[in-house]
Amino acid sequence: MLDDRAKLLLKALVERYIADGQPVGSRTLSRASGLDLSAATIRNVMADLEDLGLIASPHTSAGRIPTARGYRLFVDTMLTANREQLSAPSLAREQPQKVIASAAQLLSNLSQFVGVVMAPRRTSVFRHIEFLRLSQQRILVIIVSPEGDVQNRVIFTEADYTQSQLVEAANFLNAHYSGLAIEQVRERLKHEVETLRGEIAALMQAAVQVGSDVLTEAQDDVVISGERNLLSVSDFAGDMSHLRHAFDLFEQKTQLMRLLDVSSRAEGIRIYIGGESHTVPFEELSVVSAPYEVDGQIVGTLGVIGPTRMPYDRMIQIVDITSRLVSNALSRPK
Repeated sequence: MLDDRAKLLLKALVERYIADGQPVGSRTLSRASGLDLSAATIRNVMADLEDLGLIASPHTSAGRIPTARGYRLFVDTMLTANREQLSAPSLAREQPQKVIASAAQLLSNLSQFVGVVMAPRRTSVFRHIEFLRLSQQRILVIIVSPEGDVQNRVIFTEADYTQSQLVEAANFLNAHYSGLAIEQVRERLKHEVETLRGEIAALMQAAVQVGSDVLTEAQDDVVISGERNLLSVSDFAGDMSHLRHAFDLFEQKTQLMRLLDVSSRAEGIRIYIGGESHTVPFEELSVVSAPYEVDGQIVGTLGVIGPTRMPYDRMIQIVDITSRLVSNALSRPK
């Protein structure tokens, strides 16, 4: 447990280091904290904070810098974000893919770091399906999603269907299964297949498999914007290996998916500092994330990835406001 004096000095040190990026010495800390303390007293408190693993002393300087543990304590107990300081442009009501891309760019532009958005998880629901005979045993399957997205896929069948048979199968699917998830259709077909003519049943089962594949492949799971912003972050200038690690992370979107997926199951802002998430296992990177909703249901997560030395209060504002903008743009007007 820290006393009030130690907390105030740690808060002043973190804020000064975030602002300047330079190790903070006793004299600077005395001015920044506003406390009337001797240099010796401040040095003693800083030594205690260092023993607790909250700050560290770089070899090249007499000053101190926060550790990941120090940042965590600062964020959890000392950070007060003024949500009125930031004004962001609105996001237009457009196709979900455009909203997601715009949100990632907005996060990047406002933060000057990297913006990431996990696209809404699509339900594998179809609104309409059609079959078109291309040639013998080659059929074009046309699937229309509830959002109006159209996906096409050519399938090869064992039997040769006439166009009238294809129309019959499509009409049956549209009449009985439109609006259901592909998984539900698959289950119902298992039980109803005996009552359907063999060739029609086989065609429907092929269509269900195609629908599942198409709707899965159509998802661009994570949209990332502003990776190059990290090139101008002074914290990485001296060690390009840190940057290479960061860019490797952006290439391996599955890691980001896991992190954002975890974040989407929690309410409000989540902050991962310096490798805490195990998914972004770098001391030099932090993530500020928040879930967003569509019609009251959480469907995805967005956030900012930047250096551990980031202005967390501003990042919280940016992420919070952008999540609200995305929720409004994707939800039905009330």
